Amino acid sequence: MSPNDTETPSGRRIATRLGALRVREVGSGPPAVLWHSLFVDSTTWQRMESRLAAERQLIVVDGPGHGSSGDAGHDYTLDDCAGAASDVLDQSGVTEPVDWLGNAWGGHVGAAFAASEPDRCRTLTAVCAPVHALEPAVRRQMRASIPVYRLLGPIRPFVETLTHGGLLSPHPDPEDAQLVADAFRRADRRGMARAMTCISLRRTDLTPMLPAVTVPTLMIAAADDPLWRPEQARAAVRAMHRATTITVPGGGHVEPLLRSAPLLAQIIIAFWRAPPGVLAGSHGEPASREPRRD
Repeated sequence: MSPNDTETPSGRRIATRLGALRVREVGSGPPAVLWHSLFVDSTTWQRMESRLAAERQLIVVDGPGHGSSGDAGHDYTLDDCAGAASDVLDQSGVTEPVDWLGNAWGGHVGAAFAASEPDRCRTLTAVCAPVHALEPAVRRQMRASIPVYRLLGPIRPFVETLTHGGLLSPHPDPEDAQLVADAFRRADRRGMARAMTCISLRRTDLTPMLPAVTVPTLMIAAADDPLWRPEQARAAVRAMHRATTITVPGGGHVEPLLRSAPLLAQIIIAFWRAPPGVLAGSHGEPASREPRRD
């Protein structure tokens, strides 16, 4: 453990360029980094974590301003997030390439990490991670919401927006809605407001970055996610060298991790196990048959 690390009951707080980030290590095997969506935290991985941990040593990160990680103290970019992930790996003594698994924001950070440090990234899996910038209507809503959130915090209208049509489908399972709401409510308010500004409002179109991602990549889209449709994922992988896409059931960006956890874990593990080079030159859906459900 680095002298800059701090042990907590639920993991370590590791000093990075974006402040102290809470990190948990679970399982054994080759390393895999897990980075969650904006607005929630690493609890969204919990329904598939045991399955993934049977295959990999999971390095589970709470991004700045989320979960048990505090505010970065300054504005930042996706490249800064990728750099913070490198800081985590350095201080954890991880020298071999990692399998990156990211949900929404985590997928964006993973693309930046894979593009900037290809020797440290074995594969990239991005779950419900749109590569385009926010659509104008969503941008206007976000711009109006941030000052209200700074003043009032996670009030009911914000929570309901996330749990009913935002990160989940319009009529979510109550347990799913509770998990998302709890994650949003426990975030550092200053850090969350900063993340909303830096990572959502200021997010640019990532399409120009895609050709620089040369590692095997799996982009997963949810069938009923209005902000990242399967056809958009198919267009994105055509801009990449070794990428493929698959569609899973679900609505918003986070719902597939909760409602389809066994299926999603099965898909991810199969991708991790694939022989090196199997995706070279591959585009589009990886198989004509649906993976077996648990």
